[in-house]
Amino acid sequence: MTTGAAKDAGRAAKDTARSAKDSAEQAGDRAVSSRSFRILVTIGLITYGIVHILVGWIALQIAWGGGGSSEEASQQGALAEMTHQPVGVLVLWLTVVGLIAMTVWQAAEAGWGHRDKPAGFKRIRKRLSSVGRAVSYAAIAVAAITALRGTSQSGDQKEEGWTARLMAVPFGRILVIAVGVIIIAIAVRLVVRGINRKFAKDLTGGVRDSVLRLGQIGYISKGIAFAVVGGLFCWAALTYDASKAGGLDDALRTINSAPLGYVLLTVVALGLVCFGIFCFFWARHPRIDAGSGASAESPGPGAASGAPA
Repeated sequence: MTTGAAKDAGRAAKDTARSAKDSAEQAGDRAVSSRSFRILVTIGLITYGIVHILVGWIALQIAWGGGGSSEEASQQGALAEMTHQPVGVLVLWLTVVGLIAMTVWQAAEAGWGHRDKPAGFKRIRKRLSSVGRAVSYAAIAVAAITALRGTSQSGDQKEEGWTARLMAVPFGRILVIAVGVIIIAIAVRLVVRGINRKFAKDLTGGVRDSVLRLGQIGYISKGIAFAVVGGLFCWAALTYDASKAGGLDDALRTINSAPLGYVLLTVVALGLVCFGIFCFFWARHPRIDAGSGASAESPGPGAASGAPA
């Protein structure tokens, strides 16, 4: 084969691969933008809101019950609480279905979304954020399945278990500190997102300013809770004590144990409830478009005026 023929064959192969990729992306965009998929995401957002409301309610019981509540103020605890309600099993199944849909949504964005962003660091950063959200939604879906099977384990026990295993490896303490720093960075981002109302970028259509205020309070409250979780990981590594690491339940109980902590915990708990209520409005106005890069955890400013953001 001559050099020219080899180059032509190479170009033809590249064109074929590019065409196949474009066709796959278009098919994915159509699937994610379909009415049936939108309904599933709406269900997911509603159940996501219910989980946050239940976490906030349990946290309020801890704040005003002297921290003696036996329920776990975490997503696992909220899902376990659902199993005791009259229609809890149905809600859990809806949670599984809806959050799997949200996982697929974010996985699609991670794979070929955010094409409205210029190629390079910004698009890569957005796609990595979608990967993180997909993992987060998938984890809650798995926790819901575990609750349905009646084999749920404390979220804090899980954190302590893998933290202990991580600290046992070479440079393990450094890795645990790195995990804590990453969680704190996420917390800061949540707070900034709440203050700047960037989360409105996930909304389409006009929503009232009061709805955005709920989102602001919710994101800031989640950021505070995440910051404490990250701090617990760092403290566990510094003291070489995995039992000091913990999840959301440990973080909220740590807040409660501080001087006047019940006041701050009450504020955080009410903030989580506000986020849950915000999710109900988000479910009515979700921007679902893997090609344009709407994100499932990061609503922004344009939604207040109804501009597509």
